[in-house]
Amino acid sequence: MSTFKTISTTTALILLAALATGCTRIETGEVGLRVGIDKQISGAELLPGSFNQTLFGDVLTFPVRDIAVVLENKSPLTADNSTLKDFDMTLVYSINPTSVSDLWTTKSRTFHSYDGASKDWFLMHGYMISVTNNAAYKAVREYKALSVADNRQKIEAEIKRIVTETLTAEGLASAMSVSLVQVRNVMPADDIIASANAVVTAQNALRAKEIEVETAKKEAERIAALNANSKAIEYMNAQAQLKIAEGIAAGKVNTIVVPYDFKGIVNANTR
Repeated sequence: MSTFKTISTTTALILLAALATGCTRIETGEVGLRVGIDKQISGAELLPGSFNQTLFGDVLTFPVRDIAVVLENKSPLTADNSTLKDFDMTLVYSINPTSVSDLWTTKSRTFHSYDGASKDWFLMHGYMISVTNNAAYKAVREYKALSVADNRQKIEAEIKRIVTETLTAEGLASAMSVSLVQVRNVMPADDIIASANAVVTAQNALRAKEIEVETAKKEAERIAALNANSKAIEYMNAQAQLKIAEGIAAGKVNTIVVPYDFKGIVNANTR
């Protein structure tokens, strides 16, 4: 009897260990699908927080929130037929949890991406990379190379609009949604930057010359106006004499004042 009890206890422990190691918990922000021994999807989506045995068959997990599509080192063509040196952006989308089974079973595997580290499948990630890339190239094409950086917000909004319209046209609007588009870096081609700097330098030099011409013109006009009105010169001289006289009378001038028409001392007695 004791031997039977020992065997029963051992069997129970083995079963418990098997259940503990052969079980998958669906994490928050994920949805699971059970795959039967026949490799077919069985049952509905497995919700976050549920524990699901994997002794027989398997459980696939799919993140459904804030999935990032990262585009880096892209070179879209601009409105002035210049290729950007660098264009980096990020798009974030989410999956409707109730659409996980349908997307997995009806869409090509090439549309999805697998992460070996987390052992998660990212639904429609490959598809979204392609759609986002096309949208980015279309949006950037509307602006000249030197205007792309200044119009980031408009480009982000345009990319989101194009991607959303594409999802709607493909019948995916209820299954997927875009929450964020961010253009992280924009760099025009080196020759465009060099040309822009050359233009700015030329414009500054031209403006400096224009200021010189304007200054000389104003001075010439001032002199011409004075020459055309001799009374004005006489008035200015009289005003100067008046100021000097007022200064002497007030005791503010301690220098010898010589009249402007002074011709020197004549017939002075030096003895």
